[in-house]
Amino acid sequence: MARKIFGTDGVRGQANRYPMTAEMALRLGAAAGRYFRRDKAGVHRVVIGKDTRLSGYMLENALTAGFTSTGMNVLLLGPVPTPAVGFLTRSMRADVGVMISASHNPHQDNGIKFFGPDGFKLSDEAEAEIEAILEGEIEPAQPQNIGRARRIDDARGRYQEYAKTTFPGGLRLDGLKVVLDCANGAAYRAAPEVLWELGAEVVPVGVSPDGFNINERCGSTHTQTAAEAVVAHGADVGICLDGDADRVMILDETGRVADGDQLMALLAARWADEGRLNGGTLVATVMSNLGLERFLTGRGLRLERTAVGDRYVVEAMRRGGWNLGGEQSGHIVMTDYATTGDGLIAGLQFLAEMARSGRRASGLVNSFETVPQLLKNVRYAAGAAPLEAPPVRSAIAAGEARLGDRGRLLIRKSGTEPLIRVMAECEDEALLGRVVDEIVAAVEFAAG
Repeated sequence: MARKIFGTDGVRGQANRYPMTAEMALRLGAAAGRYFRRDKAGVHRVVIGKDTRLSGYMLENALTAGFTSTGMNVLLLGPVPTPAVGFLTRSMRADVGVMISASHNPHQDNGIKFFGPDGFKLSDEAEAEIEAILEGEIEPAQPQNIGRARRIDDARGRYQEYAKTTFPGGLRLDGLKVVLDCANGAAYRAAPEVLWELGAEVVPVGVSPDGFNINERCGSTHTQTAAEAVVAHGADVGICLDGDADRVMILDETGRVADGDQLMALLAARWADEGRLNGGTLVATVMSNLGLERFLTGRGLRLERTAVGDRYVVEAMRRGGWNLGGEQSGHIVMTDYATTGDGLIAGLQFLAEMARSGRRASGLVNSFETVPQLLKNVRYAAGAAPLEAPPVRSAIAAGEARLGDRGRLLIRKSGTEPLIRVMAECEDEALLGRVVDEIVAAVEFAAG
């Protein structure tokens, strides 16, 4: 069953424009409520968290109305990271969890992500079933069975206490100065408090949300602000989260950025040495650098690649029984600790390695030499299909032939924005640039 409004990470779009309207959020809540209730008797509950976007108020209220109309009791968590929703869905024995966030997107966008009772994001099949309910008449609850709503005042504190349990008990962060960029997003209070309680000296960045400044010149997709703070304050390390805190980027003491591939390499090697890396396998997407694959192979470990999207990483991890995976973009999934990417907990694992080894950040974030990688995005109009144009197909085929076995080429549509992503890797950087530019030019022409 095909999905129409769900993308690779829930439903996403510009706030107050289809599909991110109050009306659609109400119907989505009602459809999800009906899906999770079905014919099951007893009390049913949903937890709803959000980031700091202004439109979160509108969508939170609409979702609440939709869920309660089908008899679901709603527990409102307020601003919390996406992984906190996964954790609290399980902890509070909820039937479903919802996170209102557009992650790293600008404030005018928003999104709705669903979690099942096990705390994991819903499968494509479950989302398709919810869409099928959405398209029909949604049966409301009888008047006496309408749900209630209440706020959970200590939701953030519950998550913070859990996050600290993932940090080794015998270690502290005393003496470490950490620049922590929270992207004016969901972790703006939780993350600084956790690091401070573990002993770090925290230099906060992006902790003054106003409903409009989420991800604005800060966070994991704009690390320059944190890098400047690392240098200015003489910090030991920088940690950059995104708007819903399920991604992380690490900065060394010089302000240089280490992406998710380098962090996964560090953790995979460490866990393998400790006998903790299940199946000797790391799960990552097709976007992860070829250098990461070579690094793992050289240590007798294996890289399992998936489609782009942390949900697909998690699905592969669950199928294979593997416990470490993630994305180059900074989603680090550790199923020993969390059901989805968790930027704070991933950052804590890096800080634990600094505290344990006594090494500087720069000595920990260069596990492998990256193969030159070039990624360019081409925006296209709604309804266009530039990848189906014969000139684009010809350009892609020519690029693959020119790269041969010296590199690789990946062309894909974004699951969250109207973009065609053109990515290639090759140690011959001149050839790399020519191949990508020729394909981009063909896509741009086809996209008008």
